[in-house]
Amino acid sequence: MAASASMSFTLIKPNSSSSSSASPKCRVLTLRCASQSQLAASGLAERPWKVSDARLVLEDGSVWKAKSFGASGTQLGEVVFNTSLTGYQEILTDPSYAGQFVLMTNPHIGNTGVNFDDVDTRAITRRLREDGSLIGVLSTEESKTDEELLEMSRSWDIVGIDLISGVSCKAPYEWVDKTNSEWDFNSTGGETFRIVAYDFGIKHNILRRLASYGCKITVVPSTWPASETLKMKPDGVLFSNGPGDPSAVPYAVETVKEILGKVPVFGICMGHQLLGQALGGKTFKMKFGHHGGNHPVCNLRTGHVEISAQNHNYAVDPASLPEGVEVTHVNLNDGSCAGLAYPAKNIMSLQYHPEASPGPHDSDYGK
Repeated sequence: MAASASMSFTLIKPNSSSSSSASPKCRVLTLRCASQSQLAASGLAERPWKVSDARLVLEDGSVWKAKSFGASGTQLGEVVFNTSLTGYQEILTDPSYAGQFVLMTNPHIGNTGVNFDDVDTRAITRRLREDGSLIGVLSTEESKTDEELLEMSRSWDIVGIDLISGVSCKAPYEWVDKTNSEWDFNSTGGETFRIVAYDFGIKHNILRRLASYGCKITVVPSTWPASETLKMKPDGVLFSNGPGDPSAVPYAVETVKEILGKVPVFGICMGHQLLGQALGGKTFKMKFGHHGGNHPVCNLRTGHVEISAQNHNYAVDPASLPEGVEVTHVNLNDGSCAGLAYPAKNIMSLQYHPEASPGPHDSDYGK
């Protein structure tokens, strides 16, 4: 076939209404597709992005070469792996990943093997699993040597950096959007509650779920004074998810302390860790954290197992918590603390994301 000619495919489909004794009647469908040269002439065959050589240099000295599309330049970050089955757009837009590079591991997303221009993501994942999360430098700049990039990776650390201030809102605002009806799975039209939500990098679906339960929500910045929150006379306060090290934001811990015991509070992910510190407990950095939508968690009060969505590199140390604080949930992969409750002060928190629905809806604690 000449390069300029179009390609024609004929699909023959038997008519299902014909009887078995008669010759089957057929419907003939013809699809015509333009050739590559025709597409190129029209401009449609050109990629809307520029492909360039790139290197990922890890602090352990390993160098991974591949092709890059999208933004160019050099960027530092902590390399983590995510075990979700789907969810590129949710992961790429999650503020909790600030300061990190995400390696997808599901076979249908980022673990299909090695082509000539691809990085063996399985090998990087094994390295992170054995050695823990590593600092890396991703660069498309040919002028920088591997040695220079390695020095950059070894001179930076994500521990102790306030990443929340870069993703939090700058001023309070009201949230009104509910979960879309086609995705909603448990709304009520009952009593309305006034909620103040601290934005440490909050996911919009948290706010949508609260709105679906009839809550009126005011979202405030991470530095919003506790005194101003209490002046609003909320029925409850939510401390949201967010990126990085909870010990790097002592101002947030102090805010939590000032609010505890005055109104009911609920913490998610980073909010859970801040509550743990505010109660007198300690947090620690995990080997490679939890990142994915398929983590089993046990509710110790009911014995039920939930499939949860998680994204965190730090955890609360249960042994450091004062008497009266109850560990309500544990991660079944490693036994780490996944939920807390302190009934005396109307406190509840979860390390994972109850608003997410990675398949089942069994972690929906909005009610």
